[in-house]
Amino acid sequence: MIRLEGLNAFVAVVEGGSISEAARRLRLSKSVVSERLAELEKALGGTLLRRTTRKLTLTDDGTALLERARRVMREIDEAKSDMAERRGTLAGPVRIAAPVTFGRMHLGPALYPFLARHPDLELTLDMDDRRVDPLAGGYDAIIRNGAIADTRLVAWVLAPSRRFLVAAPDYLRRHGVPSTLAQLEEHRGILYTHRGVADWRFETPDGAMTIRPRPALIVNNGDMMRDSALAGLGIALLPSFIAGPDIAAGRLVAIDVGHRPEAEFIHMAHPEGRNPSAKLRALAEHLRAAFGDLPYWERDLPGVGAGQA
Repeated sequence: MIRLEGLNAFVAVVEGGSISEAARRLRLSKSVVSERLAELEKALGGTLLRRTTRKLTLTDDGTALLERARRVMREIDEAKSDMAERRGTLAGPVRIAAPVTFGRMHLGPALYPFLARHPDLELTLDMDDRRVDPLAGGYDAIIRNGAIADTRLVAWVLAPSRRFLVAAPDYLRRHGVPSTLAQLEEHRGILYTHRGVADWRFETPDGAMTIRPRPALIVNNGDMMRDSALAGLGIALLPSFIAGPDIAAGRLVAIDVGHRPEAEFIHMAHPEGRNPSAKLRALAEHLRAAFGDLPYWERDLPGVGAGQA
């Protein structure tokens, strides 16, 4: 007899990459996860995973079962959610990935009242600056600042996300203030690992132009990009949700080079072909309202010139 607990354990092990991670996600002991996986293999009469000292890999039988198991667990979760919705409540698990800095500064404070109003929700929030694949990772949705190029995803806009070229006053005193794209290219840049130098794209009358500064630091975290700009290492291209308070306080100076950085948005994206649950739709609407059409983190910013507006 195939038990749902075994299917759930199998999916969690595959998506987590290990029995230990599956146990953490399911809030079970490793021995219980292992037992459920062994019972499932016995019920099916085949091996689903090859276990080595370094990793777990799917067998052919495991590959054949995986998507069906995911679909079964997803449909059960959706059935629970639908029943809860008919009772006027939101309930059940939701798993989301979000970038670290945005999650710490803005997503968390927006989530807490939503979760307080819906105590039957079980939200798992993974904070990671990597470009997470929601299908491989088993996420209901991801939150991302920037373009969503993956055609397998449906993206909902949560808020606009203006970006600013910023530097510390001390850096600009020592190196001068660039006023053109050509001058900007001579400066040292603080770059985001997951985008690199190709991230510095600006809107011009002739189309998008990419500027390639000399790297001062390449790092995978927005907090460290801001901190290194504050330390005077170079110029950073940062979203207003990170740099806004420092611009408003004068700790960072917004630089106008006559052209705007390419427009970006904060998105929530979910896998295409998957009917988004009522709880996911409700969460997206709550976040839109919490952030605002003009995001609250931009309301106190002073005028910074036509090139940045």
